[in-house]
Amino acid sequence: MLRIDAGEIFRRQAAALVLALGHGATHWVLATIYVILPFLGRDLGLSFAEIGGLISLFHVASFFANAGSGALVDITGRYLTAAWLSITFGAGALFCFGFASDLIVPVAAIIVIGITHNVWHPAAISLLSRAYPATRGFALSIHTLGASMGDILAPMCAGALMLVLSWQSVAMINALAALAVAGIVAVVGPILVPVGAVARTRTAGEVSYLGALRELASNRSIILLCIMAGFRSMTQNGLMLFLPLYLVNELKAGPMLVGVAMTGIQAGALVSGPLAGSMSDKVGRKPVVLVCLAGTSIMISAMNTVSQVEPFIAVACVLGFALFAVRPVIHGWALDLAPDRMSGSVISLLFGSQSAFTMLVPLVGGLIADRWGLSTTFLLLTVTVMIAAGMALLIPSEQTSARRTA
Repeated sequence: MLRIDAGEIFRRQAAALVLALGHGATHWVLATIYVILPFLGRDLGLSFAEIGGLISLFHVASFFANAGSGALVDITGRYLTAAWLSITFGAGALFCFGFASDLIVPVAAIIVIGITHNVWHPAAISLLSRAYPATRGFALSIHTLGASMGDILAPMCAGALMLVLSWQSVAMINALAALAVAGIVAVVGPILVPVGAVARTRTAGEVSYLGALRELASNRSIILLCIMAGFRSMTQNGLMLFLPLYLVNELKAGPMLVGVAMTGIQAGALVSGPLAGSMSDKVGRKPVVLVCLAGTSIMISAMNTVSQVEPFIAVACVLGFALFAVRPVIHGWALDLAPDRMSGSVISLLFGSQSAFTMLVPLVGGLIADRWGLSTTFLLLTVTVMIAAGMALLIPSEQTSARRTA
């Protein structure tokens, strides 16, 4: 007779939830920045290109952080330490925005946030992949759900607080909330993490890591997947920057409506993320990715036909349903293609590729906006998501998981 250990089931699910909470904190920090940027730019007299340059710095820092974080996790297995430290330093950098009176503090803080924001992913996603091998897509969608909650709640809180406080004070208050989550991950995480997942992570140091890394770099499907993810990330991060700028500068929206819009674009992911992740476990990653990218392309094109705040926010909400559903599916696809011992490195490679592709979009988009208007940036983002869909078509549909064949 099959015996079900309810305590172990709760333990495993609780670990996924605490990691989702931590993931939400990293996105809470970044989402706060996106909301305050238009007002920071206005107070400091920045052009769209200069505001975009700040976000480009974020992605440059992310790129270099990804270069070593995956290897460090795979070899040492110290993912929980990396996790809570990434939240702590990221929140501390956001707190420093409260002292900004010129560009020096925002530049330094955004670099630190770029580094810490992406240190989280190889550790947490690698752990989830090991803890939930049979339902990897769904488990990663729960992790992404935490990110969506951070992206949803931070803009609303920041927008509401800016009705009565300066953006500097809002940055400091939101930073304290993220620091509290870092404490939860540091204290509760070691109690809840599945012991088996820890043991498997630490075997990475016993293998020929450089040989396995070369194997990853020569895998055609992984390279195509990274390129596809890079173009999709260009679209997502471009929207997160230029959507609030468009609302403030073109549609004359206040901070509360900016918060509502940034919350709305994420709200659909609460439903679509777990649905897409679970569906990809059953029908495969590629069909789900193609449907989501096609939907994203259609809705971005529709944005240029809307000239009023309320309909624009409504379109953004529908757009978010497709745009953010695809994230856990791409992560699951990458992990399907990589050996188990290299899960942290393949996620690092994936996120590094995304940062490399994305770093120019804020700056180039800002230059385009300065010359031809903010609405033109949406045309650029339509092109990037269409290229992503084309790259997805080139990836073979059926791939045997390297983990399963090991």
